[in-house]
Amino acid sequence: MSRYRRAQVPSATYFFTVNLLNRRSDLLVRHIDLLRETVRATRSRHLFHIDAWVVLPDHMHCVWTLPNGDADFALRWKVIKFAFARRLPKTEVLAATQRSRGERGIWQRRYWEHLIQDEQDYRHHVDYVHRNPLKHGLMERVVDWPYSSFHRAVGAGVYPVD
Repeated sequence: MSRYRRAQVPSATYFFTVNLLNRRSDLLVRHIDLLRETVRATRSRHLFHIDAWVVLPDHMHCVWTLPNGDADFALRWKVIKFAFARRLPKTEVLAATQRSRGERGIWQRRYWEHLIQDEQDYRHHVDYVHRNPLKHGLMERVVDWPYSSFHRAVGAGVYPVD
């Protein structure tokens, strides 16, 4: 079995992309309240700061900063993915491998992570997160997408509304 090498730097900031297995699903926005609740519960047990986050129908992007001395983002994603899936009705069709592993057919097994290198890299990824709904043609203005930390950033004076 392959062992994926991930950059694990304590107290660092990371960009993530996490996808549903079914890329035609709208599960994430359909169950946005459950996803938010799951993230809140995970953050209360395993601290991390959300720098930016956007939830699209079939995937999400986010930028997190981990607490001092902590590099275990994998645990946090495991908890979020498992807790979210556990509370959904079992309607997905499972492959034999998924059944044998006790998996749900909701999430792609892997996710993309990128260790943020500097302020320019940070700004690029935060902007990417907030502009992503435009890229996918989900609306014409960033402010119109409701499932984004963009609104919080506007309130903090990071971005203008337009």
